This record gives sequence, C-alpha cells and structure tokens, in this order.
Amino acid sequence: MFVRFTKGDVTSYGVLNGDNIKKIQGDLFTGDYKITEETLQRKEVRLLAPCKPSKVICVGLNYKDHAKEVELPLPKAPLLFLKPPTSVVGPNNEVYYPEQSGQVDYEAELAIVIGKEAKNISEENANDYILGYTCANDVTARDIQFGDGQWTRGKSFDTFCPIGPGIVKEVDLENAKVELYVDGENKQRSTLDQLIFKVPHLVSYISQHMTLMPGDIILTGTPHGIGPVEKGSTMTVKVEGIGELANKLV
Repeated sequence: MFVRFTKGDVTSYGVLNGDNIKKIQGDLFTGDYKITEETLQRKEVRLLAPCKPSKVICVGLNYKDHAKEVELPLPKAPLLFLKPPTSVVGPNNEVYYPEQSGQVDYEAELAIVIGKEAKNISEENANDYILGYTCANDVTARDIQFGDGQWTRGKSFDTFCPIGPGIVKEVDLENAKVELYVDGENKQRSTLDQLIFKVPHLVSYISQHMTLMPGDIILTGTPHGIGPVEKGSTMTVKVEGIGELANKLV
C-alpha cells in the first residue's frame, strides 16, 4: 500500500507493510520512483490523505441497492458532482460539523486515484490511467443538499472528504465489500457488484467531460444504509482489500 505521511516537517511517500514504511524516492505519479531501504515505524509518522487532488469527482446514485433504498429509478448516465480539494483530509483527521447544518450524514465509498493525465480515453484503456484505489467518506450536510436542490454546498465543507489510509493497486472490483461503521456499529454493507456504472466506464465517461489530472479522485458512489451521525462519533469506512479509514465528527 502506498501512503503519504509526515515526520517532523518533511512530507514523503512510502510503502506500508504491516507496521513498517519504506520511503519512496522520486515521483509516484510519473512512475519515476524507487522504494528505498530507509524504513520507518508507522507509530513514528502521521498518515496524510494519500494524494492531493486538483478536484474530487463524485458519482451520485451509483449502487442498485441505494437506488432502491431512496426509491429512485436507475440513472441512464453517471450523475456527477464535485467536491473541492479543500474538503480533503486524511485518516484520523477530525471532520467538522458545520454550524450551518442540522444533519450530517456518512457515505462510505470506493475511491479511484488517477495516475496520469486522462482526456477522452476509452473504457478499454481506462486501467492504464488508474494508479490505484483508496477508501473515502462522502460526508454530506443532508439538510443543505436537499434544501438547495443541488449538491455543491452540502458536500463541500472543509474536512467533508476523508480519504485513505493509502493507495492499493488492485481491488476485486466485482466482489469487494464496502462497509461503514459508526462507533463500531455497522450501518452500511454492500459489494462492488452493486455498482450501476463500473470503474472503467466512470473513468472514461468523466474524461470525456473534463481532463483528469494525476492525483485526482473519483468517488464511485455509496451503497444503501446512509444516515446521520452525531457529534463525537467516529465513522469508519472499510473497503475489502484496502483497509480502514476512521474519522471523528466534532
């Protein structure tokens, strides 16, 4: 798993294996890098969001079970919206409950990490542009989202896009479980076979409308079971084959 971390004032990339991190030298996103023998303990560092996206592209209503839950027909094309890069935080960062909202919801998601610039690419070539995958939580001020009638403001507060803990190259895109827990209680559980629009289609489709840049994130949608979370609770996203992403709402 690729991770981004700080030790002291220095930010680095590395490869996490168990409790050990081997530092990376070079640029992860150009492929011009090497894994060094310099090894750190995970407890010595602070894990950050695993990349710094220029934008976060989100896909709404992309699980069959979620569409059934909210009693909406399956979309004919991906429903896209954006989160700003200022919403991105990493594992164990606090998520802030905005004073403008009276209902903040969790949304567990698989996130795609783009590896190189992509414009007008085909589904067949989509995998060539994907660096890997990570966990995400599309935190949402639900009352603002519904009150506005469009989604930008309710999705875009600072800290509303936790991602992490790191980037893995491969995920079982048909069978991997996507789950969310609030203070240890399971709230969401589904598998990636419920995706309406699959990963290659999403990457290709989005690249027809905007240029994807290295480090950009695509949130692939959330399964059934969305709901509110209270201040002081910890939300934990689990994606099989990646790991866990925990963030406390304060």
